[in-house]
Amino acid sequence: MQSAKRLLGSIIVLAVLLGLAWISTQAADPGRAPGDSAARPTATRRAAATSTPARARPTAQAARRTPTPQVSDDGLATVAIERLPAEARETIALIDQGGPFPYQKDGSTFGNRERLLPRQPGGYYREYTVITPGSDDRGARRIIAGDGGEFYYTDDHYASFRRVVR
Repeated sequence: MQSAKRLLGSIIVLAVLLGLAWISTQAADPGRAPGDSAARPTATRRAAATSTPARARPTAQAARRTPTPQVSDDGLATVAIERLPAEARETIALIDQGGPFPYQKDGSTFGNRERLLPRQPGGYYREYTVITPGSDDRGARRIIAGDGGEFYYTDDHYASFRRVVR
């Protein structure tokens, strides 16, 4: 009789320990909805616990380092000249020195038909190709120069522009 009571006591203790272990895995698994009793495989829990920093929430320090998109006085997003691709910086240097330009169309009038740049009289804007390595044609990247000395960059063939900040 004593051994039956001892065995029953051991089973109860084991059941309590298993229950506590199960509850702790439920609380530690943020991917599971409350009440979801389907256990995830151990490897999946381990992978979730050691997720890469790219999937982690940004820290306050990381948020301070993330540049806030700036908007110019003409309402367009801006990009610092240092952040442009090297080929775009080379195109701006060619514009500053007056050429020579790699494409015959460089320096031609940009009509602003998309009306994404500030409205100016016809002939105000000129377009210049930004060489795209590996492209068989002029590619989609351009620098648009205004008569007032401003530059705009597009890498999607005039679908969007960013004002270049020097």
